[in-house]
Amino acid sequence: MPATTFTVDAVLFDMDGTLVDSTAGVVGAWEGLKQKYPDIDVQEILSTSHGVRTVDNLRKYCGIEDPEELEREAQLFELAIVSTSTEHGRRGIVMLPGVVAALEELAPARYLPDPSWAICTSATRAYATSALRIAGIPVPDVFVAAEDVTQGKPFPDPYLLGAKQCGVKPENCVVFEDAPSGIRSGRAAGCKTIGVLTTHTREQLEAAKPDFIVRDISRIGFKRLGKGVEITIHQE
Repeated sequence: MPATTFTVDAVLFDMDGTLVDSTAGVVGAWEGLKQKYPDIDVQEILSTSHGVRTVDNLRKYCGIEDPEELEREAQLFELAIVSTSTEHGRRGIVMLPGVVAALEELAPARYLPDPSWAICTSATRAYATSALRIAGIPVPDVFVAAEDVTQGKPFPDPYLLGAKQCGVKPENCVVFEDAPSGIRSGRAAGCKTIGVLTTHTREQLEAAKPDFIVRDISRIGFKRLGKGVEITIHQE
């Protein structure tokens, strides 16, 4: 299949499942939470909760409504992702395929006032910062976390804010996402969307209607321009 090339003003990356794999820690955190909330179904949660803010998942699956308790439990949960990611032989929080090459090209363009890429994550800032540090990914100046928006993915707020802070229009951005909720968020914001098959099936991603689907970031070529980024998609 021939490659597809286009240019954008900014690239907006999701974090978990797109740039880093934190599955080991997420499993450990939910298993730990089950000791406090024994009625939760960890396997069901793992298959449906990805890409959604922790506070929203805790409200849905654990029935927590008090805002202060939600914030407290969310912080504990995300700290547990880090602390349990290497327990029992788990492999920890690691970069996903293709990310090293992508960042070799993009890393210098992460600074304000004219950044060409950003991270827009459903994770809290404290956890996301730790996860990026552990994985060896530089934190860009535009870094939208769970607490920066009132409504998380699948609402458009995270990617609208990311585009705004980059100083560009969302319709001139491309979003990279592994989760259907994140793809829907990017589409609702008016961005071009690329789904990566790292955590969900092709059928699940297709249902969210991204513009393109690739195996992972290794199928994408990035080229910094004087302003913006040239994207080349190598589809199988």
